[in-house]
Amino acid sequence: MKDMLTAIEAVFIGISLTIFVYWALDKVTNLLPRRSKKALKPWVFIGPVVLLIGSFIVIPAIQSIRLSFMEEDIDGSTKWVGLENYKSIFGDENFRQMLGNNLLWIAIAPALTVAFGLLIAQLSNQVKPRIEAIIKSTIFMPMTISFVAAATIWRLNFAYAPEGQPQIGLFNAIWTKLGGSPQTWMQIDAFKFNSLLLIVIFIWLNAGFAMVLLSAAIKSVPEDTLEAGRVDGASRSQLFFQIILPQIWPTTLAVFITVLISAMKIFGIVLAMTGGNFGTNVLAQSFYLQYFSYGNTGIAMATVVILMLAIVPVMIYQIRHYRRVEADH
Repeated sequence: MKDMLTAIEAVFIGISLTIFVYWALDKVTNLLPRRSKKALKPWVFIGPVVLLIGSFIVIPAIQSIRLSFMEEDIDGSTKWVGLENYKSIFGDENFRQMLGNNLLWIAIAPALTVAFGLLIAQLSNQVKPRIEAIIKSTIFMPMTISFVAAATIWRLNFAYAPEGQPQIGLFNAIWTKLGGSPQTWMQIDAFKFNSLLLIVIFIWLNAGFAMVLLSAAIKSVPEDTLEAGRVDGASRSQLFFQIILPQIWPTTLAVFITVLISAMKIFGIVLAMTGGNFGTNVLAQSFYLQYFSYGNTGIAMATVVILMLAIVPVMIYQIRHYRRVEADH
């Protein structure tokens, strides 16, 4: 109860303070001469955002890059070691395994998330509005909880009890009913099976996000193009793949890139489910362990820099894609 009150208080104060800051800046700007007001007016709205981005993103990023070339001694002092942290990382077999896990995440999670979102969006758009609202609300509901909360829910699904005891975990309950013996699902690392189960949680969380955006895009497809396809004798699958999908492709690609970035920096699910054990470790989880558990600041920051270098090109492509879409419209 106390945590809930603290959260409500933080939201209320945060929103109220934000409104007050923008209101005060607008009032001050309106007192200035017309030419000065015209020049400063845009900064009234983007200035606080730029300040926050600089304070909480740009400056920490620069600091992380600097620390990745340094090593912290026992007494807390730092010394320059150049590329030694990066050499240590790439020479570690566990790090190469982590890269493989990250590649697995980005190869599977975004594609399946968009595919499921697209399937649900297309099918739900073909039912009655009330049923559509129920389906979409149900699918979107996991988006309202955090990765850690979702992982806690799924830990119950994967729960294990020795054979002969009641199985409270959904997976083991079904598996034992089919004649199998209880399994510690999160410890099965053959063929990356446990990592694939973690990806299932990610898809469960993000399919609703993909569904909402893609459903809106599908509904914006001009009806006359669909009617022309029907007149030409196109089947439902032909209507979708040859008429609908090409027209919503910019939105589909934007959703894919957004989900891809989220998959690249996955952390909460891995932390809450396995802690990076049993061959499921990823770059973000490795940073957490190196920095907070082992105290290896240089190694931790080098890991973050590698993750940033992987994400930045994708973000640049996303920005260029949005600009091209805006230019086309």
